[in-house]
Amino acid sequence: MLRKNYKFIIIALLISSFISSVYIYVPKLPSSIDSRLRDFMFNLRGEIKPKNDSVVIVDIDEKSLQNLGQWPWPRDILSKILYNLTKAEVAVIGLDIVFAEEDRTSPHKILKKLEIQKENIPNFDLEFAQAIANTPTILGYQFEFTDKKFINKNAPSIQTIFIEKNKKMGKNYLITAQGTILNIPILQDNSYSSGFFNNIPDDTGIIRSIPLIISYEDEIYPSLSLEALRIGLGVSKIYINYDENGIANLQVGDFIIPTDRHGRLLINFRGKEKTFKYISAFDIYNDSFDKEDITNKIVLIGTSAAALMDLRATPFESVFPGVEIHANAIDNIIAQDFLYKASWIEGLNIIIIFILSIFTFFMIKKMPIWLTPFFILGLIFAVCYSIYYLLFNVGIVLNILFPLFTIVTNGIISLLIGYFYEIKRKEEIKNKFASKVSKNVMEELIKDLDNNKLQAQNKEVSIFFSDIRGFTNISEKIDKPDLLVKYLNQYMTPMSEIIIKNNGTIDKYIGDSIMAYWNAPFDIDNHADKAVISALEQLEELKKLNIILKNLNQPKIDIGIGITTGIVTVGEIGSIGRSDYTIIGDNVNLGSRIESLCKFYGCNLIISENTKEQLKEKYIFRYLDFIKVKGKDIPIKIWEVISLENNKTKELFKELEKYNQAIILYKNSNFKEAMIIFEELKNSKSPLSKEIYEIYINRCNEFILNPILDFDYIYEHNSKN
Repeated sequence: MLRKNYKFIIIALLISSFISSVYIYVPKLPSSIDSRLRDFMFNLRGEIKPKNDSVVIVDIDEKSLQNLGQWPWPRDILSKILYNLTKAEVAVIGLDIVFAEEDRTSPHKILKKLEIQKENIPNFDLEFAQAIANTPTILGYQFEFTDKKFINKNAPSIQTIFIEKNKKMGKNYLITAQGTILNIPILQDNSYSSGFFNNIPDDTGIIRSIPLIISYEDEIYPSLSLEALRIGLGVSKIYINYDENGIANLQVGDFIIPTDRHGRLLINFRGKEKTFKYISAFDIYNDSFDKEDITNKIVLIGTSAAALMDLRATPFESVFPGVEIHANAIDNIIAQDFLYKASWIEGLNIIIIFILSIFTFFMIKKMPIWLTPFFILGLIFAVCYSIYYLLFNVGIVLNILFPLFTIVTNGIISLLIGYFYEIKRKEEIKNKFASKVSKNVMEELIKDLDNNKLQAQNKEVSIFFSDIRGFTNISEKIDKPDLLVKYLNQYMTPMSEIIIKNNGTIDKYIGDSIMAYWNAPFDIDNHADKAVISALEQLEELKKLNIILKNLNQPKIDIGIGITTGIVTVGEIGSIGRSDYTIIGDNVNLGSRIESLCKFYGCNLIISENTKEQLKEKYIFRYLDFIKVKGKDIPIKIWEVISLENNKTKELFKELEKYNQAIILYKNSNFKEAMIIFEELKNSKSPLSKEIYEIYINRCNEFILNPILDFDYIYEHNSKN
């Protein structure tokens, strides 16, 4: 099997290697397409509810801006919001906002600008700092990733203890920042902790993952969502576990968080905007909310207002609040509902490419061309569904584009190879069978290329041999080669046409002999009848031909035909690059032996018992003998076919009746009585050849003179002719 299809295996492997190389060495080229295909799957899945209600978003929405004024608000408003949240016993408050400048609306700031000195003037920044210090608030900040002039080089203080396990010396897999955008010192210094809220889009401008940790000045810093979770869990340590490819996962308390090798979490988005619980900041400020909605919850304060520009593009929407991205991340971690894009999945993607390549090639090779588009579409659907299922039910993120590209590429190349291969095979079949079979059979062979009709197999066929009697003498009379060939073609042409007309396959011409068979390469109903009818039609055609030859003063042609039916091996036989479709086996030799007996028995058409038993039409038969031919141990009965049943005359009926009576007497060892009838038939005016009568007369005389016990009436032919 492998040896037969090694060319296709090599082609499939070459295609797979090329696609895998593109996947490995040029990953960014098609990544955007792959990402958008995955986005489509997210939208196909639709929105799902958060797996828990641990995260609530306090939204600086349009309602809040209308009632509390445009942003930025005086920070005494924010202080009140923090205190109201704390009174409701929230677990953690995360600020998805950076306060990089002092509050310009603070009375303290205004009087200072006017150079007016007055005691006990409210300082909103100080009040806000005290609110931060007295509430479970985590400040947010941003990292800068380009080395710009005048960027802040200060680093935020962190409470998190990071422990790195199995890290290779000298390797840094983390995203590295170049600077910071921090809160003003009075706020930053009074906060218990802080976390960055950088949402880094990919090359397409869409956020599909977020960094959970970032490196800056050789220190590791947590994201706002990671830090909020840590504080909410009441743990101090976060473990960073490495493998040979980089970061494998993070561990926070009992939560294991799989990431990519750079520490990024691929977010399993729950849906469009406001999938999570939203509460207007104005309602928090007025203390007009249900406290049960936020008790013991992680509260993230951010904005959905378009004017504040904290909107991002996600797989679901092009305008999505940045704060809800953090909410999705926290929900993923708490629910342990992750999308895995570990390094081992890259190897799995390559394996899938190779499997799909070989599978596609072999399947297309075995199916009809018209079925190929449906197969490709079905396989694409199956692969997409499998990837979809693994994505949302197992969490494994497989590449989508490259498997589909593999299927389509292999499909196209397979079709092209199949097309050219089919053209080549058609030409080969035409060359091999053009003179062997009818046009209809040729067309069927070409249509049925995919069903391996030409493959070697054991099959029952009816085998035909014919030979011109005394051709050596004829060739001596026609001594010119061109005239002899012309003479022979006069005979061969109509004989071949008759075979082909009756759906026979001409195997070969052997000098003046014709070898043919029925029931291969295609199944032929009543193939034994087809062979016998062809022989009878040839004999009738030969009568017409001999009249023409007589008028041309050319020698008369007499032929012998032998037919047998049996199992042979049929198929392409020969050397590499030079083969022919033919049949081989003992039954082929038997057919040749039977034909050679025509001269001995004085007949034109002899068939074996096997052929006679399969005939469906009615014929006029004459039993000839029970014989052993040279090279065969099992005796066979042979019969002469005289004509079709409708050609039976009274004279012929009477002759055959007497002949059959004599044969019965002969088989019963009544040789004297049998001989009398045989001599009577020999001396009568018979429409049939009389050589058979002479044969049995001689046998009867011999057995009368030399009686034998246990007579089995088997006659053994010791010569090939």
